[in-house]
Amino acid sequence: MFVDMRLFLIAIQFLTIIPLPFSVRCGQKDLGRSLAYFPLAGLLLGALLVGLNYLLSLVLPRCVVDLLLVAALAVVTGVLHLDGLADVCDGLAARGNRERFLKVLKDSHIGAAGAIGLVLALLLKYEALLAIPINVKQQTLFCFPMLARFAQVSMIVGARQARSDGLGSLFISGAGWPQLILATMTTLAAALLLMGVTGLWIFVAACLLTWTLKAWFHRKIGGITGDIIGFASELNEILTLLIILVLTGQKVFTL
Repeated sequence: MFVDMRLFLIAIQFLTIIPLPFSVRCGQKDLGRSLAYFPLAGLLLGALLVGLNYLLSLVLPRCVVDLLLVAALAVVTGVLHLDGLADVCDGLAARGNRERFLKVLKDSHIGAAGAIGLVLALLLKYEALLAIPINVKQQTLFCFPMLARFAQVSMIVGARQARSDGLGSLFISGAGWPQLILATMTTLAAALLLMGVTGLWIFVAACLLTWTLKAWFHRKIGGITGDIIGFASELNEILTLLIILVLTGQKVFTL
C-alpha cells in the first residue's frame, strides 16, 4: 500500500502533540485528505502504548501500569478528544434546541455533566484495560486507538457541517470516499491480523456506533462538529475495550 508520507505526518501532527523536527506543508484540503492515514496514526499511538507497557511493567504492578497507559494516551493526544467528550456531555445535559446545544459546545468551561463524563470515560477505559487478559493486552493496545481514529474518519466522510467554522468544517471540506475506503481497508486488515475474528467484531461494532451517532446528530443539530468527532472517538475507544474484554475475558463464577 502506497503511503503519502506528507499526509501521514499531517495526521500525526493533528492527532498528537509529538513534535516533528521539520515543518510539513499543509494545503487547504490536506486536513481532509489526511483522514486516509488516521488509522495508521492510531496504530502508531498503539505502538507507543505497547512500548510504554513493556518498560513500565519491568518496575510497576499492572494496575499502576494500566493507569499510566490511559494517562499517557490522554497526554500524547493533547486531551483533544476528551475535551470534545466533555463539551458534548454538557451540550446534551443542557437539553435545549440546536442553537443552545451549539452555544454550549463553544463554551470553553466544563460543566458538571462534562466533568462526570470525563471521569466515567477514563474509569471505564482503565477498568476495561486492567481486566483484559494479559495474552491479548498487546493486541488490544494496538487496536483500540486505531478503531477510535477510524471512527473519526467514518464520522466525517459524508457528514454535513453543523456550523461553518471550527475544525470539523475544515476536515469535512477536504474529505471524500477515497479517504474512507483507504482507512476502512487499513483498519479492517489490521484488526483481523491482530485479533482474528474478534477484530472483525470490533470493526463492525465501531461502524455501527459511529453511524448511529452520525445519524442522531444530523437529526438533532443538522450535522457534526469537531467536538462531536472527539466524542465519537472516545466512545469507540471504550466500546472497543469492552468488546475485546467480553470476547476474550475469562469469567469465573462462584456460588
